[in-house]
Amino acid sequence: MHIHSEPFAGPVRDFFSPLANTPWSVLLESASPRAEDSRFHILSAHPRATLVTRGTDTVITHAGGREHSSDSPFALLKTWQQRLLGEVSLPEDYAHLPFAGGALGLFGYDLGRRLERIPEQAVNELATPDMAVGIYDWAWVIDRQREQAHLLVLGDEAALQQKLAWWQELTAAPGAALRLTGPWQANQSREQYGANFDRVQEYLAAGDCYQINLTVRFSAPFDGDPWAAYCRLSEHNRAPFSAFMPLPQSTVLSLSPERFIALDGRRVETKPIKGTRPRGRSEQQDRQLAEALAAAPKDRSENLMIVDLLRNDIGRVCVPGTVKVPSLFAIESFPAVHHLVSTITGELKEGLDGTDLLAATFPGGSITGAPKVRAMEIIEELEPHRRHGYCGSMGYLSAHGRMDTSITIRTLLAEQGRLYCWAGGGVVADSEQGAEYQELFDKLGRILPVLESL
Repeated sequence: MHIHSEPFAGPVRDFFSPLANTPWSVLLESASPRAEDSRFHILSAHPRATLVTRGTDTVITHAGGREHSSDSPFALLKTWQQRLLGEVSLPEDYAHLPFAGGALGLFGYDLGRRLERIPEQAVNELATPDMAVGIYDWAWVIDRQREQAHLLVLGDEAALQQKLAWWQELTAAPGAALRLTGPWQANQSREQYGANFDRVQEYLAAGDCYQINLTVRFSAPFDGDPWAAYCRLSEHNRAPFSAFMPLPQSTVLSLSPERFIALDGRRVETKPIKGTRPRGRSEQQDRQLAEALAAAPKDRSENLMIVDLLRNDIGRVCVPGTVKVPSLFAIESFPAVHHLVSTITGELKEGLDGTDLLAATFPGGSITGAPKVRAMEIIEELEPHRRHGYCGSMGYLSAHGRMDTSITIRTLLAEQGRLYCWAGGGVVADSEQGAEYQELFDKLGRILPVLESL
């Protein structure tokens, strides 16, 4: 491991811009003004290998060629990262950095089909893979707190200097501004959403489930560069788990406020979001909305169901007795909405790593409902199209053992001249149909209008 450090003033989007149209480049942007959860940006490109999963087939592309496997995608990721990068450690002066080379990419919601037997009813029409992960032997890690950029290269000093020289020669090609060429269209009418909501209520009353995360997909045709859209959206949303990743057949634009799973040493942390209110038009109204959310029995109950689900999920791979809930029903505020957030922690068992933790918990309970498998079956029955990258996860699994991943809500896919965007919410027995439908648009309040104004 060799490292070059230099002062960094930002913004990181300008720094990444020369790579923005390179397939398999990736930016993990900590765009929130809050220090917690938003200290580091990570960016890289040109992975040593890529793993692309569709259904039961994973294609591994590397310097030696291309091969197919039907093995578990999580097991394949562990094997190939170890094979290509081995065990990595950071020098003591850099031990605070979260990433030292490793895996970066997308774990789509439908990757959960490899973990649970879910019927195949929803239309599968997009090319975005179930998993698209690269294994990278270099990265820029930018420390917002210390205003430093660190170029990490797994190799000798000559490899570091070669990478630095290559970087300094990069220039950003001007991209075409993105504009929508038609209106947003939902994949369910208001009446269809209402019928699905009522069907969920029937399942709840019958005791089939306790909560279902019901979502709607919106799409619109566009011209131009998805990177230009991401830059504007990131400015407006300032989300702590933002990400941009161009893939060969699509591009992922994520503005997620939600952490899925983090691993630091043996410490596991997950922070589910359940409970939402729009931001107010005045300071007083804004404060009242946040206070109402914090006290709302329906939202607290909804949040607690998912806390219990995630305690069980991480408990499968954590040391018995170590799973705790240090924070319950905290308010976190974002430009468009207030959210109710809880924190669950645990200690990962010896001999396990981030891939084991992901496999035990994926997909995140906050975007399925409870119990998880039955909720996923009901989602498959009611939602007309697969979720693809939405409600999955993006993040990193570092070769030195750390991991951090998001839940890909507030996330768009750009594919074949169309933008796709989703919104949803947890439906419980005392949910009101009109309020749940309005919540979809509250959550997209800094996405759909921003894109319409470009």
